Amino acid sequence: MASKPKANKSKPAARPTPKPLCSTPPRIKPSLPAVVANDPRRARAILNSQGKWLNGTVLHYCFFKTGHFAVSKKQADAVRAAFAEWKAVGIGLVFQEVTQMSEAEVRIGYSEPDGSSASAVGRDVLHIPANEPTTIYGWDLTTPYGRGTALHELGHVLGMEHEHQNPFAGIKWHEEAVYTSLGKPPNSWTRATTFRNILEKLDPSQVQGSSWDPDSIMEYEFEPGLIDEPEQYDVNGLVPPGKLSKADKEWVLKWYPPLAAQPPTLEPFKSVSVSLAAGQQVNYLFKPTESRKYTIATTGATDTLMGLFEEVNGVARFLASDDDSGEDRNAQIAYKLFAGRRYHVRLRLYNPGQTGITSLMVS
Repeated sequence: MASKPKANKSKPAARPTPKPLCSTPPRIKPSLPAVVANDPRRARAILNSQGKWLNGTVLHYCFFKTGHFAVSKKQADAVRAAFAEWKAVGIGLVFQEVTQMSEAEVRIGYSEPDGSSASAVGRDVLHIPANEPTTIYGWDLTTPYGRGTALHELGHVLGMEHEHQNPFAGIKWHEEAVYTSLGKPPNSWTRATTFRNILEKLDPSQVQGSSWDPDSIMEYEFEPGLIDEPEQYDVNGLVPPGKLSKADKEWVLKWYPPLAAQPPTLEPFKSVSVSLAAGQQVNYLFKPTESRKYTIATTGATDTLMGLFEEVNGVARFLASDDDSGEDRNAQIAYKLFAGRRYHVRLRLYNPGQTGITSLMVS
């Protein structure tokens, strides 16, 4: 009997057609006072938390209906499905569609002629002019690749960065090959755009954990010949599955865990103390018995973000916030509250200081 021919194990993988990639705008880099910048632990804690939303925030989103960024129903439905998939992980954030741009923190546009998808990262969306999109899609979101893109851009909205820019990834690039590939269609990027979105390493304070997740929804697809190390990606390219990975879900649940059904209640002139680690959050309910201006304030040598929300028809609507991170003061909100209504006070700790103890009081 004739022997079977041996398989050619050295045959290279088929070269995939280059995909259009997400091009994020330059990040807003906070300016930290020298006393903070010279304290690496404090600076890292602030930078790692500052772009994240307060858990429990209702993120309102709206689609452009007319003009250059008009979103068709088919594409809008794909984005709605992506919001639902992130929410199904069990996170405490709420996503609510609205019809008025002025009501939306997240304003979604679509433009195939532009040929690029992009989104501001986390709370950076708050710095985008109200008549401009914060998140733009540039290709069909109903394909398998497009569905992954819809999830990817919303990952940016939640505060996630590009995974291949993780400084712990250990990726070594064929840099000129990267510039050449991304300089051609369908991306046609400048060298500066390629560097910002591919080759530039994130500051360690911008990433979670100390390992790389090649299956992350925040990972790009790369053709063979762009990655020098790890070697398997040089030969075969890197093709992530285009869905939420286990690590993606762990990340989003760390920052936005499910909210307690009955948060503890604050009482006027009664201080409460909490011990939190960097990035953790505590939530309280306040039910005023008289209508007047109240002051809600923290004490302690910590860096925090505090937010005040009013419960309207079961939904917590944002009223005010104060971020004292990097400053020699404590967070404080003064606001007129009304008897018989329900308010939520949420406090995220950036840096725990020496003790990790933060006190909170309504007066």
